[in-house]
Amino acid sequence: MIYPLLQAAAGFTREYSAAWALLGAGIGAGLAVIGAGIGIGRIGGSAVEGMARQPEAAGTIQTGALILAALIEGAALIAIVVAFLIQGKFA
Repeated sequence: MIYPLLQAAAGFTREYSAAWALLGAGIGAGLAVIGAGIGIGRIGGSAVEGMARQPEAAGTIQTGALILAALIEGAALIAIVVAFLIQGKFA
């Protein structure tokens, strides 16, 4: 049962593996950007809503929102760098 799978896997060339790696890198980079956009958008919306409800706490809310947005942006940047490293390995 496993033997046909091993035969099929042995026939894969470097170009075939590179094509899947490049596709995965592109999808990974796209998902990282979309996820970061959604996360930062939700943070911004919640921060504005919080500032509208409590204007006296606007400075604290804004500082927290900026820190969280920076953390999300950092995680997205790391994901994109990993995707580019995968692409550079096979391209």
